[in-house]
Amino acid sequence: MAVLGDFKATTLNGEERSLSEYDGDVVLVVNTASKCGFTPQYAGLEELHRTYSEQGLRVLGFPCNQFGAQEPGSEEEIGEFCQKNYGVSFPMFAKVDVNGDHEHPLYTWLKSEKGGMLGSRIKWNFTKFLVGRDGTVIARYAPNTEPAELTGDIEKALAAQI
Repeated sequence: MAVLGDFKATTLNGEERSLSEYDGDVVLVVNTASKCGFTPQYAGLEELHRTYSEQGLRVLGFPCNQFGAQEPGSEEEIGEFCQKNYGVSFPMFAKVDVNGDHEHPLYTWLKSEKGGMLGSRIKWNFTKFLVGRDGTVIARYAPNTEPAELTGDIEKALAAQI
């Protein structure tokens, strides 16, 4: 059975990173976009990061341009936008596809673990997956689910022992 740590991803800076770096942490994986109606959720994601990072929560942002071309910028532009507008300090990765022939293997796995209400495809930006300390997917949340609504599930996951 696969777990989060089995995957790798490239950071906004072009560095390949093994997600095993987050083994033992609770991880919130989010496909993001800078020009989306849900973009203000960056503020809530940053708040979760700041509130719970010392307890072991890691928020990981994966920009995606598959929905309405709402993430057209380069990795450098994405990083500048996130920092300037939302003070994002959680890890951001290079743009990925979350659906289709070129989808990132991480998203193939996430979707196979927790399908959505209308099938496993990601429907829009800011779909969120909560991964437990053991590296398995706990829950999937719709794009319109505000980050603050996840606090109960996050606290429960943080309290769980591996």
